[in-house]
Amino acid sequence: MDKIIVGIDEAGRGPLAGPVYAAAVSFVKGSLPIEGLNDSKKLSPKKREQLAPLIKQSCLFGIGYANEKEIDEINILNATFLAMERAVNSLLDNFHLSMDSCEFLIDGNIIPHFLRSQHSTAVVKGDSKIPEIMAASILAKTERDSFMLLMDSLYPEYGFKRHKGYGTKEHFEAIRRWGLAPIHRHTFINP
Repeated sequence: MDKIIVGIDEAGRGPLAGPVYAAAVSFVKGSLPIEGLNDSKKLSPKKREQLAPLIKQSCLFGIGYANEKEIDEINILNATFLAMERAVNSLLDNFHLSMDSCEFLIDGNIIPHFLRSQHSTAVVKGDSKIPEIMAASILAKTERDSFMLLMDSLYPEYGFKRHKGYGTKEHFEAIRRWGLAPIHRHTFINP
């Protein structure tokens, strides 16, 4: 029996605030290809927002995240792997799949520990090469951006709507003025 190809990618490793998100995506056999897929960083926000619902309608997917407290406790790499594990578990649970039925393609150069005993391959720049990883990249990015927009409504003084938690001049100035918000990653910010 052919294994189901599952692409995995993350969004939000570098910001000073908010969770790191991951998505796991597999195309349904016989579904039409989704036009316009690419690495989420190479797409405009508008294009990502157009593609995300198409991916959710025509693909099997799971989304997971690790919050800022987990990032501070276990470091960003391990938190990224935790988000990926949660995304994979969501995919498996939601669509009644087993690990053994899947072949995992992970963006990057490291296979997460939870996938090392599975059929898995790390693909450098996979988010520009593998459609399943491109789709995962888009879902992870749009889910994280949506969360940061919600956080902007709770903490408007930080400007999360504009920079999504990344370390811009505006963001650093807001931190100096207002201190840290509950969603800031303490290990990412020098006091």
